[in-house]
Amino acid sequence: MTARLLEGRPVADRIRAHSLERAAAVTRHAGRRPRLAIVLFDPDGAAGVYARSLSRAATAGGVEPQLVTPPAERTAVAAALSALNRDPAVAGIVVAQPLPPGLEPGPVLGMIDPGKDVDGATTVNAGRLARNEAALAPATALGVLALLRAYSIPLAGRRAVVVGRSSVVGRPVAQLLLAANATVTICHSRTADIATETRRAQVLVVAAGHPELVGPGMVAPGAVVVDCGITSVDGTVRGDVAEGVREVAAAVSPVPGGVGPLTAAMLISQTLDVAERLAGLPVRRIPDEVLGGPAGNAAAEPGPA
Repeated sequence: MTARLLEGRPVADRIRAHSLERAAAVTRHAGRRPRLAIVLFDPDGAAGVYARSLSRAATAGGVEPQLVTPPAERTAVAAALSALNRDPAVAGIVVAQPLPPGLEPGPVLGMIDPGKDVDGATTVNAGRLARNEAALAPATALGVLALLRAYSIPLAGRRAVVVGRSSVVGRPVAQLLLAANATVTICHSRTADIATETRRAQVLVVAAGHPELVGPGMVAPGAVVVDCGITSVDGTVRGDVAEGVREVAAAVSPVPGGVGPLTAAMLISQTLDVAERLAGLPVRRIPDEVLGGPAGNAAAEPGPA
């Protein structure tokens, strides 16, 4: 068996085209482009790289990026975020991380209006997601579900295993899978025998941040595997799933080119969810026909595991 690749780029391209249509409608109705505010403290570090990448994604999706660079001091940060929360032109707010010394992520992210928290970073949205209520979810987690939808991977009644329990990917992915009626197990560094658990999975999502953690012996024949890992090793980007898994699984997302392209696309799409609500327009979430396209010729159904 050679796994089918779950390519994210063509799916992301279709989402961007849909976002452009939505952004144009908001602009016509409101008289201004929807805006994504990106709060940045270190333009030269990793946060700056992320902010520039997100700015490009926003522009490509018809959203106006607004770079906000307050002093790295709590009072100034609070004032900047309060102003963005009140600004009706701002549909989404993202704080680029890592934060500089002296600023803790929890308190800073907690200053974002949960209604504009388009990367699902606040405790309020995490709680709503955990309660299966309407929430703005982390974009990478949304990208995983979008990829599975795009390739018509069934989830209801399936055994899904998530490796990793971060608040950014692992936990929210598990919540979204549960909402899709999968039976979900979360594995982590204290799981006694991860391989036994992962071999039970019909759908396996790996978000541990450890290159090639999951090898072919940890995957059931015919499983669908989504790799959320991205680590630079000797100048090469590696995922959490070893290459040999492609000889066992029915479908695998590549790294790079799998979930990665969908993260920014989903963040911009979620920004437009907010922009449409603020403009008093119907929220045009991504329909299956946009996700499907050519990719919708379904990958193999998850095996028995």
